[in-house]
Amino acid sequence: MSLERTPPYLQVVAALKAKIVSGELSHGDALPSVRELAAQYGISTATAQKVHRTLKAEGLAEARQGAATTVSTRRTLHRTAADRLEAALSTGRIYADGEYAVITAADLATPPEWVADLLGTEEGGQAVRRQRVTHNADDEPVSASTSWFSGDLAETVPSLLVKDRIVGGTPSAIEAHTGRRAVASEEAATADAATEEQAALLGVTPGSPVLLSRNVYVDAEGEVLEVGESVAPAGRWRVHRS
Repeated sequence: MSLERTPPYLQVVAALKAKIVSGELSHGDALPSVRELAAQYGISTATAQKVHRTLKAEGLAEARQGAATTVSTRRTLHRTAADRLEAALSTGRIYADGEYAVITAADLATPPEWVADLLGTEEGGQAVRRQRVTHNADDEPVSASTSWFSGDLAETVPSLLVKDRIVGGTPSAIEAHTGRRAVASEEAATADAATEEQAALLGVTPGSPVLLSRNVYVDAEGEVLEVGESVAPAGRWRVHRS
């Protein structure tokens, strides 16, 4: 659907969602009031009210009696690999306010076959592996993920093998050391049941529904920089922008 044919309220919803996903609007921030939205986007107050209702219906906003409508993301929003790459490239930050990651592994390991194929790792060869669990500001795990990189980067980007957070994310670290910049991502997702290991990381019951995602970051030449896999609990929404 073209932007011109998109209803005005959905155009405004999309603009606010983009700010929420990027972290420009964080959990607890006040959304523009109905009057502010109407003035800022040139829409009627009735249309602006529909914007608020839509965001609340999607779990991205909440309203309290006598208070402003605020952003609500801690228990509802799932940021994809594409979202995090966009945030890293535009803001230099890969996590939203209040989010933090605990790095559980940073080493050289034998990658799964599908990862080895994408990275071009020879059979039996090793790749750089980073595993992490991401938490929200309430200390709740929101995803567990593993990122894989070419084994050649072990010496070029030594921070990949350190169990500490990399400020700005792994794409920024790789660019700083090699000049190769991640410019695009591809992602696929499917629903599944949590394994015992996944359940332990996410604090859910084994067999609970989860979202599995696989992602690939590529540079301007189309060469693969990073391959990842993540798992997130049910009840968290992915926001698609077009």
